[in-house]
Amino acid sequence: MQIHFEQVMVAFDGRVALEPMTLTLSEKRIGVIGLNGSGKSTFARLINGLIKPTSGHVTLDGLDTVKDAKAVLSRTGFIFQNPANQIILPLIGDDIAMGPKARGLKGAALEAAIAPVVERLGIAHLLNRRPHELSGGELQLAALAAVLVTKPELVIFDEPTNQLDLRNELKVVRTIRALEEHALVISHDLEFVAEFDRVLVFDQARLVFDGDAGEATAFYRNLVT
Repeated sequence: MQIHFEQVMVAFDGRVALEPMTLTLSEKRIGVIGLNGSGKSTFARLINGLIKPTSGHVTLDGLDTVKDAKAVLSRTGFIFQNPANQIILPLIGDDIAMGPKARGLKGAALEAAIAPVVERLGIAHLLNRRPHELSGGELQLAALAAVLVTKPELVIFDEPTNQLDLRNELKVVRTIRALEEHALVISHDLEFVAEFDRVLVFDQARLVFDGDAGEATAFYRNLVT
């Protein structure tokens, strides 16, 4: 999968949220780090069209995120910082089934779409529970299951370990590391992204470093100290 930014800039109400940037991404694991308000989330939301560029264009394997929005969305999944915000049905199992049902699957076909993902994430015991009954880590896994059943090629995570206790954090980290799909992860956890293929550093709405994970985290530590 290739993600390409061509002179992309984003401004909201006259304020620049992301300075013009051109780059191409194809690695399987990409980390995005930076202080709050540095442009990380704006950058990530450009990839699946949640935010549209003010100028320039973003493509996903040649598909324009604006002109080909529906096709881009079908190939990407997004896990928000608070996954409870994207679980909208009363039972976890119903929420996971919502995407395949919207595509017309039912009966055995629906079960065949859901069962492998549920088994893969080890969340069969959560299907008949309600979101408010789940821990933060369980909510992350439930939201991820609802995304994975739609068979995206790329999953984007916005601070997936934020506010998790150590046990849940480790479970989520292991799950993301084991994903077959491409993953782009916004995180403040430098140890988490240290093994990624490529890490981007943002500061004051600019991409200020792009490269090796070890060099990127060292650059970021120097930037903020």
